[in-house]
Amino acid sequence: MEPLLRDEVVALRPWRDADVPAKFRAFSDPETERFSWPEIQAYTKQDAWATHHAHKQAWEDGTGAEFACVDPQADERIIGGASVYDIEHAWARASVGYWVAPQARRQGVATHAVLLLARWAFDELGIKRLQITCGPDNAASQRVAERAGFTREALLRSHIPFKGGRRDTVVFSLLPHELENRT
Repeated sequence: MEPLLRDEVVALRPWRDADVPAKFRAFSDPETERFSWPEIQAYTKQDAWATHHAHKQAWEDGTGAEFACVDPQADERIIGGASVYDIEHAWARASVGYWVAPQARRQGVATHAVLLLARWAFDELGIKRLQITCGPDNAASQRVAERAGFTREALLRSHIPFKGGRRDTVVFSLLPHELENRT
């Protein structure tokens, strides 16, 4: 499964082994780690390879689809990452995640990636409910969810292990007809 997802702002393609060093550099940004890396210890090259292999396995299992966000004019220039993960086919639901490299922030990359993934998940995977979760202090991620048409539903208290403790989670959702109403 190698979908081609692109618009004028971002292209999404599956990660390649050759991308791992660039992913490590971009994901190691302190702001990205603050919100996207759940461990206390800093993200390492070994972590980059371990998550890369885990994501490849999720593709094979049909439980996740991790994409490199690249410049639409330069397929090798990594500007972030986006995914459909926790795919539950029996329940027709999944989650969407994203991060953007420092040099590509505030250009609409995450919002465009989320919209591309939502259309793909609804049309190709048969998903009937997508959700975005993030920390209550991650204002940028919440703005992406809202710009992409997701509805804020809840605050889940002490929801997940994070940085050696527990973190609350804000939940947003999008249903297929809500995406249709945007286009």
